[in-house]
Amino acid sequence: MMKKFYSFVLILTLVAGISHIALAQKVNMKGGPLKEADWLKNPGEAALNESHAGEKTWITKWYGPDGNYENNGTFQVSSRRDLIDEGTNGKLTEVSLSTAAGLQKTQNIKMEWDKKHGGTREWTVFELNPADGNNMNRGGPADNIDTYGIVVVAAPKDMKAVMSPAHDDHAQIWINGEKWYNNSAWTGAAQEVDYNIEVNLQKGANVVLYRVGESGGSAYINLHFDDNTHKVAKIYPDKSDNQDSFFKEVAGILPVEPVGKLTTRWADIKRNR
Repeated sequence: MMKKFYSFVLILTLVAGISHIALAQKVNMKGGPLKEADWLKNPGEAALNESHAGEKTWITKWYGPDGNYENNGTFQVSSRRDLIDEGTNGKLTEVSLSTAAGLQKTQNIKMEWDKKHGGTREWTVFELNPADGNNMNRGGPADNIDTYGIVVVAAPKDMKAVMSPAHDDHAQIWINGEKWYNNSAWTGAAQEVDYNIEVNLQKGANVVLYRVGESGGSAYINLHFDDNTHKVAKIYPDKSDNQDSFFKEVAGILPVEPVGKLTTRWADIKRNR
Protein backbone atom coordinates (compact mmCIF):
# COMPACT_ATOMS: atom_id res chain seq x y z
CA MET A 1 0.00 0.00 0.00
CA MET A 2 2.82 2.40 0.92
CA LYS A 3 4.60 1.62 -2.35
CA LYS A 4 1.46 2.50 -4.33
CA PHE A 5 1.15 5.76 -2.36
CA TYR A 6 4.70 6.81 -3.24
CA SER A 7 4.11 5.90 -6.89
CA PHE A 8 0.97 8.08 -6.86
CA VAL A 9 2.93 11.00 -5.35
CA LEU A 10 5.67 10.58 -7.96
CA ILE A 11 3.11 10.68 -10.79
CA LEU A 12 1.53 13.84 -9.35
CA THR A 13 4.97 15.46 -9.09
CA LEU A 14 5.78 14.63 -12.70
CA VAL A 15 2.42 15.96 -13.91
CA ALA A 16 2.90 19.16 -11.94
CA GLY A 17 6.38 19.55 -13.41
CA ILE A 18 5.11 19.05 -16.94
CA SER A 19 2.31 21.55 -16.34
CA HIS A 20 4.81 24.10 -15.06
CA ILE A 21 6.95 23.65 -18.16
CA ALA A 22 3.91 24.04 -20.40
CA LEU A 23 3.03 27.33 -18.73
CA ALA A 24 6.55 28.76 -18.90
CA GLN A 25 7.27 31.49 -21.41
CA LYS A 26 8.50 30.17 -24.73
CA VAL A 27 11.36 32.35 -25.97
CA ASN A 28 11.07 32.59 -29.75
CA MET A 29 13.49 35.48 -30.37
CA LYS A 30 17.16 35.30 -29.36
CA GLY A 31 20.47 36.61 -30.60
CA GLY A 32 19.78 40.34 -30.38
CA PRO A 33 20.26 43.24 -30.47
CA LEU A 34 19.24 43.83 -34.09
CA LYS A 35 21.88 44.73 -36.63
CA GLU A 36 21.37 48.19 -38.12
CA ALA A 37 20.52 46.66 -41.50
CA ASP A 38 17.63 44.83 -39.80
CA TRP A 39 16.23 47.74 -37.77
CA LEU A 40 13.06 47.93 -39.87
CA LYS A 41 12.70 44.25 -40.75
CA ASN A 42 9.95 42.19 -39.15
CA PRO A 43 10.87 39.08 -37.14
CA GLY A 44 11.56 35.99 -39.20
CA GLU A 45 10.29 33.66 -36.47
CA ALA A 46 6.68 32.44 -36.43
CA ALA A 47 4.31 34.44 -34.21
CA LEU A 48 3.18 32.69 -31.01
CA ASN A 49 -0.28 34.29 -30.75
CA GLU A 50 -0.21 33.78 -26.97
CA SER A 51 -2.77 35.30 -24.64
CA HIS A 52 -1.03 36.84 -21.62
CA ALA A 53 -4.26 38.23 -20.20
CA GLY A 54 -3.61 36.41 -16.91
CA GLU A 55 -0.23 38.09 -16.35
CA LYS A 56 -0.09 40.39 -13.31
CA THR A 57 3.16 42.08 -14.35
CA TRP A 58 2.05 44.24 -17.28
CA ILE A 59 3.72 47.64 -16.98
CA THR A 60 1.19 50.40 -16.30
CA LYS A 61 3.35 53.48 -15.69
CA TRP A 62 5.54 55.13 -18.31
CA TYR A 63 7.70 58.23 -18.65
CA GLY A 64 7.52 60.15 -21.91
CA PRO A 65 5.95 63.03 -23.83
CA ASP A 66 2.61 64.09 -22.31
CA GLY A 67 0.84 63.59 -25.64
CA ASN A 68 1.18 61.67 -28.87
CA TYR A 69 2.68 62.57 -32.21
CA GLU A 70 -0.44 63.21 -34.30
CA ASN A 71 -1.32 63.04 -38.00
CA ASN A 72 1.53 60.64 -38.68
CA GLY A 73 0.43 59.90 -42.25
CA THR A 74 -0.08 56.21 -41.26
CA PHE A 75 2.46 54.18 -39.33
CA GLN A 76 3.95 52.88 -42.58
CA VAL A 77 5.16 56.43 -43.21
CA SER A 78 6.06 57.55 -39.68
CA SER A 79 7.87 54.37 -38.64
CA ARG A 80 10.80 55.18 -40.92
CA ARG A 81 11.31 58.62 -39.34
CA ASP A 82 12.97 59.41 -36.04
CA LEU A 83 10.30 61.58 -34.42
CA ILE A 84 12.48 62.22 -31.36
CA ASP A 85 15.17 63.69 -33.59
CA GLU A 86 12.56 65.82 -35.36
CA GLY A 87 10.95 67.03 -32.13
CA THR A 88 14.22 68.04 -30.45
CA ASN A 89 16.02 69.43 -33.50
CA GLY A 90 18.67 66.73 -33.24
CA LYS A 91 19.43 67.18 -29.53
CA LEU A 92 18.03 63.70 -28.92
CA THR A 93 17.39 60.69 -31.13
CA GLU A 94 15.55 57.45 -30.50
CA VAL A 95 18.90 55.73 -29.93
CA SER A 96 20.28 58.35 -27.52
CA LEU A 97 16.97 58.66 -25.65
CA SER A 98 17.24 54.96 -24.78
CA THR A 99 20.42 55.65 -22.78
CA ALA A 100 20.85 57.02 -19.27
CA ALA A 101 22.58 60.15 -20.59
CA GLY A 102 19.84 60.83 -23.12
CA LEU A 103 17.07 60.19 -20.62
CA GLN A 104 18.55 62.74 -18.22
CA LYS A 105 18.63 65.36 -20.97
CA THR A 106 14.83 65.32 -21.10
CA GLN A 107 14.91 67.43 -17.93
CA ASN A 108 16.06 70.36 -20.08
CA ILE A 109 14.80 69.55 -23.59
CA LYS A 110 11.15 69.78 -24.61
CA MET A 111 9.57 67.80 -27.42
CA GLU A 112 8.59 70.46 -29.95
CA TRP A 113 6.64 68.96 -32.80
CA ASP A 114 4.77 71.46 -34.99
CA LYS A 115 1.10 72.16 -34.25
CA LYS A 116 -0.12 69.79 -36.94
CA HIS A 117 1.66 66.93 -35.18
CA GLY A 118 0.71 67.74 -31.59
CA GLY A 119 2.79 70.83 -30.80
CA THR A 120 5.05 71.21 -27.77
CA ARG A 121 5.06 68.25 -25.39
CA GLU A 122 6.33 68.20 -21.82
CA TRP A 123 7.96 65.07 -20.35
CA THR A 124 5.93 63.43 -17.61
CA VAL A 125 4.72 60.15 -16.08
CA PHE A 126 1.52 58.71 -17.52
CA GLU A 127 -0.47 55.60 -16.72
CA LEU A 128 -2.05 53.13 -19.18
CA ASN A 129 -4.52 50.31 -18.64
CA PRO A 130 -3.07 47.14 -20.24
CA ALA A 131 -6.56 45.69 -20.72
CA ASP A 132 -7.69 48.72 -22.76
CA GLY A 133 -7.41 48.09 -26.49
CA ASN A 134 -7.26 51.85 -27.09
CA ASN A 135 -4.85 52.89 -24.32
CA MET A 136 -2.64 54.82 -26.78
CA ASN A 137 -5.28 57.47 -27.46
CA ARG A 138 -4.63 59.37 -24.20
CA GLY A 139 -7.42 61.88 -24.76
CA GLY A 140 -6.27 62.86 -28.25
CA PRO A 141 -6.99 61.61 -31.77
CA ALA A 142 -7.65 57.89 -32.02
CA ASP A 143 -5.99 57.29 -35.41
CA ASN A 144 -2.68 58.08 -37.10
CA ILE A 145 -0.66 58.50 -33.90
CA ASP A 146 2.71 57.50 -32.46
CA THR A 147 3.29 56.94 -28.74
CA TYR A 148 6.63 56.85 -26.92
CA GLY A 149 7.03 55.34 -23.44
CA ILE A 150 10.12 54.84 -21.29
CA VAL A 151 10.81 52.67 -18.25
CA VAL A 152 14.02 52.21 -16.30
CA VAL A 153 14.74 48.64 -15.22
CA ALA A 154 17.16 48.53 -12.27
CA ALA A 155 18.84 45.11 -12.45
CA PRO A 156 20.82 43.66 -9.52
CA LYS A 157 23.44 42.18 -11.89
CA ASP A 158 24.18 41.58 -15.56
CA MET A 159 21.42 39.20 -16.59
CA LYS A 160 19.23 37.79 -19.32
CA ALA A 161 15.59 38.84 -19.36
CA VAL A 162 12.60 38.07 -21.55
CA MET A 163 10.34 40.91 -22.69
CA SER A 164 6.86 40.35 -24.08
CA PRO A 165 5.29 43.22 -26.06
CA ALA A 166 1.71 43.58 -27.24
CA HIS A 167 1.00 46.36 -29.74
CA ASP A 168 -1.19 47.82 -32.45
CA ASP A 169 0.38 48.55 -34.85
CA HIS A 170 4.12 49.06 -35.52
CA ALA A 171 6.31 48.49 -32.44
CA GLN A 172 9.97 49.38 -31.98
CA ILE A 173 11.95 48.84 -28.76
CA TRP A 174 15.43 50.06 -27.78
CA ILE A 175 17.38 49.20 -24.64
CA ASN A 176 20.54 51.06 -23.63
CA GLY A 177 21.09 52.49 -27.10
CA GLU A 178 20.48 49.24 -29.00
CA LYS A 179 17.42 48.17 -30.93
CA TRP A 180 15.99 44.82 -29.85
CA TYR A 181 12.60 44.63 -31.54
CA ASN A 182 10.82 45.79 -34.67
CA ASN A 183 7.45 44.50 -35.82
CA SER A 184 4.94 46.28 -38.05
CA ALA A 185 2.24 43.63 -37.48
CA TRP A 186 -0.29 44.13 -34.69
CA THR A 187 -0.52 41.36 -32.10
CA GLY A 188 -4.27 40.78 -32.33
CA ALA A 189 -5.34 41.87 -28.82
CA ALA A 190 -4.17 44.24 -26.09
CA GLN A 191 -2.68 41.40 -24.03
CA GLU A 192 -1.76 39.01 -26.82
CA VAL A 193 1.94 38.40 -27.41
CA ASP A 194 3.57 37.17 -30.61
CA TYR A 195 7.22 37.31 -29.51
CA ASN A 196 8.97 36.62 -26.23
CA ILE A 197 12.34 38.27 -26.77
CA GLU A 198 15.49 37.43 -24.84
CA VAL A 199 17.41 40.61 -24.04
CA ASN A 200 20.53 41.57 -22.09
CA LEU A 201 20.24 43.77 -19.00
CA GLN A 202 23.28 45.35 -17.38
CA LYS A 203 23.77 45.77 -13.65
CA GLY A 204 22.08 49.00 -12.59
CA ALA A 205 19.98 51.21 -14.86
CA ASN A 206 18.57 49.89 -18.14
CA VAL A 207 16.61 52.43 -20.19
CA VAL A 208 13.84 50.87 -22.28
CA LEU A 209 12.28 53.03 -25.01
CA TYR A 210 9.07 51.65 -26.51
CA ARG A 211 7.41 53.23 -29.55
CA VAL A 212 4.19 52.20 -31.27
CA GLY A 213 2.80 53.79 -34.44
CA GLU A 214 -0.88 53.36 -35.27
CA SER A 215 -3.09 54.07 -38.28
CA GLY A 216 -6.71 53.06 -37.59
CA GLY A 217 -8.81 50.84 -35.35
CA SER A 218 -7.50 49.66 -32.00
CA ALA A 219 -4.40 51.35 -30.58
CA TYR A 220 -2.47 49.81 -27.68
CA ILE A 221 1.07 49.69 -26.30
CA ASN A 222 1.81 47.08 -23.61
CA LEU A 223 4.84 45.30 -22.22
CA HIS A 224 5.88 42.95 -19.46
CA PHE A 225 9.02 40.97 -18.63
CA ASP A 226 9.44 37.41 -17.37
CA ASP A 227 8.49 36.66 -13.77
CA ASN A 228 12.09 36.44 -12.55
CA THR A 229 12.95 39.89 -13.91
CA HIS A 230 9.92 41.42 -12.20
CA LYS A 231 10.94 39.62 -9.02
CA VAL A 232 14.62 40.63 -8.83
CA ALA A 233 14.62 43.96 -10.69
CA LYS A 234 12.87 47.23 -9.89
CA ILE A 235 10.98 49.03 -12.66
CA TYR A 236 10.44 52.80 -12.72
CA PRO A 237 8.25 54.87 -12.79
CA ASP A 238 6.91 53.30 -9.62
CA LYS A 239 5.19 55.73 -7.27
CA SER A 240 6.08 58.88 -9.24
CA ASP A 241 3.46 60.78 -11.22
CA ASN A 242 5.44 63.61 -12.84
CA GLN A 243 8.90 64.40 -14.17
CA ASP A 244 10.37 65.70 -10.91
CA SER A 245 9.22 62.75 -8.82
CA PHE A 246 10.35 60.31 -11.53
CA PHE A 247 13.91 61.63 -11.49
CA LYS A 248 13.91 61.55 -7.69
CA GLU A 249 12.96 57.86 -7.89
CA VAL A 250 15.81 57.03 -10.27
CA ALA A 251 18.37 59.43 -8.74
CA GLY A 252 20.32 56.65 -7.07
CA ILE A 253 20.16 54.38 -10.11
CA LEU A 254 21.12 56.53 -13.09
CA PRO A 255 24.88 57.10 -13.35
CA VAL A 256 26.21 60.46 -12.13
CA GLU A 257 28.10 62.46 -14.73
CA PRO A 258 31.82 62.98 -14.01
CA VAL A 259 32.77 66.36 -12.51
CA GLY A 260 34.74 67.22 -15.64
CA LYS A 261 31.52 67.26 -17.64
CA LEU A 262 29.74 69.81 -15.46
CA THR A 263 30.88 72.80 -17.53
CA THR A 264 29.70 71.14 -20.72
CA ARG A 265 26.41 70.17 -19.09
CA TRP A 266 25.71 73.72 -17.93
CA ALA A 267 26.47 74.95 -21.44
CA ASP A 268 23.99 72.40 -22.82
CA ILE A 269 21.33 73.47 -20.32
CA LYS A 270 21.72 77.16 -21.24
CA ARG A 271 21.71 76.40 -24.94
CA ASN A 272 18.61 74.24 -24.71
CA ARG A 273 16.49 76.68 -22.71
